[in-house]
Amino acid sequence: MNFIIYDLEATCWKSDAERRGRSQEIIEIGALLFNEYAELQSKFESFIRPTEHPQLSDFCTQLTGISQIEVNQADEFPEVVEDFQDWIGLNKGEDYLLCSWGFFDRKALARNCKLHDLPADWTDKHISLKHQYPRIKGIRREIGLKRAVEQEGFEFEGAHHRGIDDAINLAKIFVKYANQWRF
Repeated sequence: MNFIIYDLEATCWKSDAERRGRSQEIIEIGALLFNEYAELQSKFESFIRPTEHPQLSDFCTQLTGISQIEVNQADEFPEVVEDFQDWIGLNKGEDYLLCSWGFFDRKALARNCKLHDLPADWTDKHISLKHQYPRIKGIRREIGLKRAVEQEGFEFEGAHHRGIDDAINLAKIFVKYANQWRF
């Protein structure tokens, strides 16, 4: 079993009024692949060029630190998601589980697949570590990734709201509780 600890960043706007009529397109995939022993095997990182709304908002650039130049130079979603699926081992029949902090990432992958007329059923093999974490810790509510990382005594590395950095930090929690996740 390959565990794919991943985080996505997507186009975003400061207000609902600015977002109205716009779909969120993934602009970054950051992921780490762990084997069944919670040992790191490899890393995947890629920017994605949005096609429906190619110009990033100032808010999005400030929040993620992802520049317009970086997404302009990137491949579009179909090419990147194919590379991501190959990296997961999907086309080799490898058993995998997508693990993210919440359900946004799974839903965004499925929506972006549909946006580009690609199958989305492969995204169903997913768990939300954010929603399982309270059970493990004996707390009542879900908390944010950065707070969870810090509560576990880890230093939050990199920039919050960057796909690869959030995946690296999420992996710390995944590994610490590797035998307690339900899937």
